[in-house]
Amino acid sequence: MSETRSFAARKAHFLNRWHALHAGRMRARAVGFVSSPEPRTIGSFARGRQLVAGNFLFAGHLLEHREADLWDLPMPNADFEQEIHGFAWLDDLAAVGDRGARAAAQRWVWGWIDRYGRGRGPGWTPDLTGRRLIRWINHALFMLQGNDAPDSDLFYRSLNQQTHFLARRWQGAVSGLPRFEALTGLIYASLALEGMERMAEPAVKALARECQSQIDAQGGLPTRNPEELLDVFTLLTWAASALSDAGQSAADEHLEAIERIAPTLRTLRHADGGLARFHGGGRGPDGWLDHALAQARAKTRQPDGLSMGFARLSAGRTSVIVDASKPPAGRASYNAHASTLALELTSGRRPVVVNCGSGRSFGPDWRRAGRATPSHSTLSLDGYSSARLGDEERATGREELIEGPTKVPIEIGHVSDGLRFQGGHDGFALTHGLTHARTLEMTFDGRAMAGEDMLLALTDAEKKRFDLAMDAARLQGIAFDIRFHLHPEVDATLDLGGAAVSMALKSGEIWVFRHDGAQTLTIQPSVYLESGRLKPRRSNQIVLSGRAMSYATRVRWSLSKAQETAVGVRDLNMDTASLTEEP
Repeated sequence: MSETRSFAARKAHFLNRWHALHAGRMRARAVGFVSSPEPRTIGSFARGRQLVAGNFLFAGHLLEHREADLWDLPMPNADFEQEIHGFAWLDDLAAVGDRGARAAAQRWVWGWIDRYGRGRGPGWTPDLTGRRLIRWINHALFMLQGNDAPDSDLFYRSLNQQTHFLARRWQGAVSGLPRFEALTGLIYASLALEGMERMAEPAVKALARECQSQIDAQGGLPTRNPEELLDVFTLLTWAASALSDAGQSAADEHLEAIERIAPTLRTLRHADGGLARFHGGGRGPDGWLDHALAQARAKTRQPDGLSMGFARLSAGRTSVIVDASKPPAGRASYNAHASTLALELTSGRRPVVVNCGSGRSFGPDWRRAGRATPSHSTLSLDGYSSARLGDEERATGREELIEGPTKVPIEIGHVSDGLRFQGGHDGFALTHGLTHARTLEMTFDGRAMAGEDMLLALTDAEKKRFDLAMDAARLQGIAFDIRFHLHPEVDATLDLGGAAVSMALKSGEIWVFRHDGAQTLTIQPSVYLESGRLKPRRSNQIVLSGRAMSYATRVRWSLSKAQETAVGVRDLNMDTASLTEEP
């Protein structure tokens, strides 16, 4: 299979190169914009200042070259190179907006045209071209302004070439986010540039088909990555706005997809406004979620039950989000994690219990470690994850998630004083004959949550498998750990002679973790894997360790605010100043 995909990758590379070269020979040329484009992307002022100062942080690598041109940098890896060819950094330079930022943007954009504009280089893929076109059009006025503005004819000629390339090659983008990027870029360019209007209609129809095939009834993607869903949602709102500004209407499938995604993203948003970090996704860029939801104006209420396979308990200032479905499968699982029944808890604007996150920007070893069950706030058994990584593909280095849970029954309801989540998965049934069941109950004021984790051998076949595992362990029991990874800004200490853990938040809140006393309670080192930083951040994790000795093992624990914690907290403490700081 790797041989086949390697051939497919070579074929796609050849087609991209061929169409990029021939797109520049098209007679139809754009010479200007139909109307002044309205910037829709949101950049980071801090990152923009760093770029102007010669600090280039992409894909977890920092290069400091104050006098070097962006395109002369030594490329640490393919991810770094793809990020700079996608031009999302233009958002950050535009956020600064001064003369120095404009000069840098002009130098690097026209430098790209000079070096790669004839169809060379790694940037000529449908998804990167779509991403690049959106930024060039969004920030065209910013780059073309000023007495020192470069030759605008080169700029429009390159826009023309890239638009024709996308019209021919958007089908070459992988279905999902890459294809959404390609089609949105094509719609953007065809509506904004003079003489390109005829290219819009096929792209609008193709985008509608992609919405129909990729956005499910729960408003989710096959990858179940919340941050990727935000990216797709943002692209769909941009495309719909561009069509509306041009006096056209988006397809019904397009608008219905926006209506389905909006409530799902609200479900996946914690109390602090950040997204739950599951299946390779992060919290999302600051401000993007609120901006996209406001722009979409979708008023659909949050659905009952699951949203993209996640359950949410929310009360008072507290939100809990649980991965309550089978993990993605096949190609959609390339970045998926073995995180079934893992939870995250946020109080106000302070994350408390988290998952380690995606380690992709820190190299392949961290990426694999971040996908394992012990990197999530759930139960892991005898060193096993609830799903395994398949063999690495020779051509791409990616691994599918295999042998994961096949049954994940859940139930969400109420108890007398709050909300209840009940779920289970059979991810350990094949290896140990055990099913993991988890119950969470949150009070209506959001100040307390009681949890129960159980390991059960349910059928005769599973009991026999458990007996075999016990024999292999010399009847010493099957070791398990229940982990609660803490955010780096949570200060945790053992309390009550080791029977509890006190957690102090920067807001001044105090949370206390307790358990039923049958297991060993420890605080152990952990990491917080956060894109945009140079290294993983040091953090801690609460670990309940025990052994399953019978067909039914029960562990009870609780998380609650200390009695002296005020009901209303004025959270005035500043967040960490920069994501690029060392831990």
